[in-house]
Amino acid sequence: MVIKHDPEAQALQALRNEIRKHDQAYYVQDAPLISDAQYDALMHELQKLEAAHPEWITPDSPTQRVGGAPLSSFASIRHAVPMLSLGNAFEEADITAFDKRVTDGLRDAGLLGLADMVEYNCELKLDGLAIGIRYENGVLAHAATRGDGQTGEDVTSNIRTIASVPLRLQGENLPSVFEIRGEVLMNRQDFIKLNQQQDARGEKVFVNPRNAAAGSLRQLDPRITAKRPLRFFAYGWGEISGFTSPLPLTHADMLAWFSQLGFPLAQERRVVKGVHGMLEFYRHVSRVRASLPYEIDGVVYKVNHLAAQQALGFVSRAPRFAVAHKFPAKEVSTKLLGIEVQVGRTGAITPVARLQPVFVGGVTVTNATLHNEDEIRRKDVRIGDTVIVRRAGDVIPEVVRPLPELRPADAREFVMVTACPVCGSAIERLPDEAVSRCSGGLFCAAQRKQSILHAASRKALDIEGLGEKIVDQLVDQGWVHSLADLYRLSVEKIMGLERMGRKSAENLVNAIEKSKQVELSRLIYALGIRHVGETTARDLASYFGSMTALMQASEEELLKVTEVGPVVSGSIRRFFAEQHNQDVIADLLQVGVQPKQLEKSQNDTLAGNTFVLTGTLPTWSREEAGKLIMEAGGKVSGSVSKKTSYVVAGDDAGSKLEKARQLGVNVIDEDQLRRMLGLS
Repeated sequence: MVIKHDPEAQALQALRNEIRKHDQAYYVQDAPLISDAQYDALMHELQKLEAAHPEWITPDSPTQRVGGAPLSSFASIRHAVPMLSLGNAFEEADITAFDKRVTDGLRDAGLLGLADMVEYNCELKLDGLAIGIRYENGVLAHAATRGDGQTGEDVTSNIRTIASVPLRLQGENLPSVFEIRGEVLMNRQDFIKLNQQQDARGEKVFVNPRNAAAGSLRQLDPRITAKRPLRFFAYGWGEISGFTSPLPLTHADMLAWFSQLGFPLAQERRVVKGVHGMLEFYRHVSRVRASLPYEIDGVVYKVNHLAAQQALGFVSRAPRFAVAHKFPAKEVSTKLLGIEVQVGRTGAITPVARLQPVFVGGVTVTNATLHNEDEIRRKDVRIGDTVIVRRAGDVIPEVVRPLPELRPADAREFVMVTACPVCGSAIERLPDEAVSRCSGGLFCAAQRKQSILHAASRKALDIEGLGEKIVDQLVDQGWVHSLADLYRLSVEKIMGLERMGRKSAENLVNAIEKSKQVELSRLIYALGIRHVGETTARDLASYFGSMTALMQASEEELLKVTEVGPVVSGSIRRFFAEQHNQDVIADLLQVGVQPKQLEKSQNDTLAGNTFVLTGTLPTWSREEAGKLIMEAGGKVSGSVSKKTSYVVAGDDAGSKLEKARQLGVNVIDEDQLRRMLGLS
């Protein structure tokens, strides 16, 4: 603890403040006030003082940026406010349509003054890794990656090593909780230098600055991250609470406030009006893009007035008040050496072009997608052609078209395989579908990992703790070939997995054992039968009552089930016609999986009614609400139609609520549902 009147303590605090001032000048304002040698001398003096008085070291001291001991794994952090992604626009017409949606939305909300020539804050779309950093009482508390938008990885120790991230916010009267959001990236020159160092040491070189930034930030050893030239730029915020002063009224003013708090901002930004202003900013950034020190893949437009942002709200996983205007994909030509097929996690057969290596968009590309057989025919792509390759959205390489004028005489047409190259099962393609698929299902090794993850998911067998990393190891070790093999795993065997101790292994084995007592509908859903979702699985379980009856059902019997049509019934019959799928189910029953029918209460007050659940309910999860509806004789559907009786809407309800209003379907909340169920 620092003693206020101790001369050495006062000198230490003054030294910290001096170093923070120089950090701000160097990393945020890009205007250093002293030489590197002078800065090093100040830091050395601070380290000496803290070494003499370790009890005076605080988490926000400049010396605490050095990485600590390696982590065994990243913990998870749930975002207090979800980290949503942005919708994309590629053409000028998309921006005109975005502006119209915004204008119409503001008029519908009664904000006529803001709807007339809408004001937008324009920013760069930085090509890095999105991060949320939480400060409590002005001091950095924790940091997390975007993850799935709801939960991210805890990278606090690594974020602390980035010099442009303040450990303590500047200024007075700070919020008690403040979450800044932004991008961690690496400048082009820093990236080149890092790769030269990696190559000289015989270590892995990175393919582009984004890859290098992401790999550096997600190091389990923070000391490695500390050696990497990472930078942070702020552009948004999450939770802000405990703030007595009024918040700024516009997005641009919020960014200005962030700068006062000590955060660096990308300098290319401006406030404009209407479509013309947005497109002019886009054209300006396109001209200066090559001269920027870091990579970008577009620009972002956000409605500037925060009241307007709030009125527009969100749809699905993206805000209505913002859009990313992406740059055109980069294109180059190269030789198509061959076409192979890959089996995806859901059995989809995707033709993949094997290319003569070519550098496009900062990446050396050797493979590119050809999407499906029809696309190959439509584009008339042949093996041996010179083709145009594009990195679509600067991410996924695809073959755009061949150059027929350069076609060699021995160019060959592609012939789709008839058997799965992984498991030998038949390849099937339904009449109205573009994609061919492997019929191997649970048997196919290419689909095995995804099949197991799906089966273990919360809405299926609900095996807590069985995540992607563990499944990868179980399959790669050859310990799990089918679902039934999960039930043969021992604590000792699981302890042999990477970063798996006895307690974790015991918890996983207990969760697997618990899943043996599973509702029939959940087991049917867990099998991953194509076109059979949760609702259809419940209908099948209710109608047939047992797995044996379902497996033996004819298509005619299946068609008697509510909302099961020819496509779904055909898919079910084909699944159960495969001997290896029958073997897997028999094996599950053999190891003790005991499917049971959903118990129904005597309450049938909701019989004949179909409900759709959307948004976040106040006290129930949607699964809990759905189960209560079904126990009362009602039906739960995943989509809204004219046959829907009620839509139960919670917070942040999206397109389903809008469709219900368009169709005139009754919309109720949780309290009204409770009353219908007789629970209040």
